[in-house]
Amino acid sequence: MFVSSSFLVHSLHLLKPAMPVGKLRFSCQSPATAMEPTANDDETWLWAQIKAEARRDAESEPALASYLYSTILSHSSLERSLSFHLGNKLCSSTLLSTLLYDLFLNAFSTDPTLRSAAVADLRATRERDPACVSFSHCLLNYKGFLSCQAHRVAHKLWTQSRRPLALALQSRISDVFAIDIHPAAKIGKGIMLDHATGLVVGETAVIGNNVSILHHVTLGGTGKMCGDRHPKIGDGVLIGAGATILGNVKIGEGAKIGAGSVVLIDVPPRTTAVGNPARLVGGKEKPSQLEDIPGESMDHTSFISEWSDYII
Repeated sequence: MFVSSSFLVHSLHLLKPAMPVGKLRFSCQSPATAMEPTANDDETWLWAQIKAEARRDAESEPALASYLYSTILSHSSLERSLSFHLGNKLCSSTLLSTLLYDLFLNAFSTDPTLRSAAVADLRATRERDPACVSFSHCLLNYKGFLSCQAHRVAHKLWTQSRRPLALALQSRISDVFAIDIHPAAKIGKGIMLDHATGLVVGETAVIGNNVSILHHVTLGGTGKMCGDRHPKIGDGVLIGAGATILGNVKIGEGAKIGAGSVVLIDVPPRTTAVGNPARLVGGKEKPSQLEDIPGESMDHTSFISEWSDYII
């Protein structure tokens, strides 16, 4: 049935968004207290905010009213909207959108950890990327966010021994988003994959919580060996654009990897590694210690002021 944009915009005026109860921020070490909102409260507030943003955008840009209605406003929950959107993004002539919708919706509906991770990723992107103007913008348009959510479903399928379907989903994610994450790779929450084009994450890689990764990053192996052969990325790490990390190496919590760096050995927590091959800022014996969490602050270049031989 065709629904006109003018009718949708008129109807949207009748729907008033719920007032937000306050900003909730995901933290991998947030203590549980009686006053702290639950994950379900966070999801409910975020979904109300997304719908309010979609109503606002539909009213200001009627050309998008039908699109916003079908992807967001017609759905009763975030998992239904996300499942519908991913199904339409990743479908093909032989992998139908209805099949994918059912697949995604079943995964998100039955696994609360997938939903909480999606909420944390939305918040992470909105907070860390100044170009992200709204939660709905991230949900609809950020391929880093969308590919990460699709990967989580592929990973769930992988752990359920539904590996052919997991690999087929990985292939579609790679085709559509130009991001290649093996379905066996483990990814935490509060993740921002900024721009994300060209990202490669190998089979045995592990990415912690509150990590930010830019485009053209490779978390790869070093040859044809099998077994545990890919990087382990700690919580709060920032990996700059074009960085390459190879082998079963550990990037410590709160570390920073400079853009274009090639990392072949472990990087200690709270340090900065830059260059090809990468070296620690401040020296190997007493490397400079970071005070902030780079995966959240997104500070890419403050180390340059401490790097005395950097001259143009």
